[in-house]
Amino acid sequence: MTQRPAPVLTARALGRATLERQLLLRRSEMTAFDAVEWLLGLQAQSPRPPYYALAARLAGFRPQELSGLLETRQAVRISVMRSTIHLVSARDARLLRSLTESVHDRTLRGNFSKQLVGVDLDRLAAVARTLVEERPLTFKELGERLQEEWPERDRQPLAMAARQLLPLVQVTPRALWGRSGQAAHTTLDAWLAREPESESGPREREPQPHEGPQSALGAVLLRYLAAFGPASVKDMQTWCGLTRLGEVVDPLRPRLRTFRDEHGVELFDLPDAPLPDPDTEAPVRFLPEFDNVALSHADRSRIIAPEWHGRTWDRNVAYRSFLVDGTIRGLWVVQVAGGIAQLTVEPFAPLTRAERAAVEDEAAGVLRMTAPDARYDIRYGQVAKSAARDAS
Repeated sequence: MTQRPAPVLTARALGRATLERQLLLRRSEMTAFDAVEWLLGLQAQSPRPPYYALAARLAGFRPQELSGLLETRQAVRISVMRSTIHLVSARDARLLRSLTESVHDRTLRGNFSKQLVGVDLDRLAAVARTLVEERPLTFKELGERLQEEWPERDRQPLAMAARQLLPLVQVTPRALWGRSGQAAHTTLDAWLAREPESESGPREREPQPHEGPQSALGAVLLRYLAAFGPASVKDMQTWCGLTRLGEVVDPLRPRLRTFRDEHGVELFDLPDAPLPDPDTEAPVRFLPEFDNVALSHADRSRIIAPEWHGRTWDRNVAYRSFLVDGTIRGLWVVQVAGGIAQLTVEPFAPLTRAERAAVEDEAAGVLRMTAPDARYDIRYGQVAKSAARDAS
């Protein structure tokens, strides 16, 4: 019997599917905790992006809810996918860090191997663990303490090696809403020595790392498809930084459905995952820099037109962007000073009158969350690159 060809999904169809699963077609009633787990974490190099990410996705979101998860240690900030800092649930942190160990090892060897020739990495990890478990340390402090053991080495590669070798978390008050502090680190085990109780019920049981990395990774990839699919193997690799995922996906084929994109690339999906009509209306949403919806596919055409790819990045820095009709259509920045909260919008192309009204309405919501007691000013202009990141 001739096998029927897999259905083809256009970039627009893929975009609508991803927005639905990313909670960006309509705001969800999920709790912040459940959303963090559903999304497999929120990229969090700086403190505020996770708050803006959830404000775009959750109905009635209050920043204090997410801040409370960090303060009670139900959520942590830790390097996981792509060897980048994510805000993840405490119960996901060990699993995701374990599965991405090879990514961190590759980062260590690729970025610092020449500066660490002759350093016993096992000993470095042991010394660093003792230091940060005595008290949380900034990377500057950690590097200086490690220099006492390796005085001929620069402090930065020593500290960054510890970051790749150990599951280090950034401790509070760093990244609490309305408060913050220096990025000080201890180990995940030390921070979660008294395991917090989740406010949410238990997830359906899934394989754990000790049951075999392929089984655990396969379960995580199914969660990825639920939140980011349909997706190719290359998309999955882009999302997590791991390689050779085809070997993990192949055994899952009986549990998946397949499609093709417009270029013939095979896409995988869960059999019951939603595929909205490509003409489904998509609302304006303001996204933070480094939002995973724009970073988790090898082919980003589902979320941004190819001609605008270079507008959202400058070297290794991503800027805040906003969605119009389901794709990234411009940049934004908010600055608060003198009792005035000013949000500047820079569209990539002219907006219609209706689009401008929707952009301004959504911008007002962002300002209400950011500075509830300030006077608001929404304007159109060029977003200064130096101001487009939240450096707090």
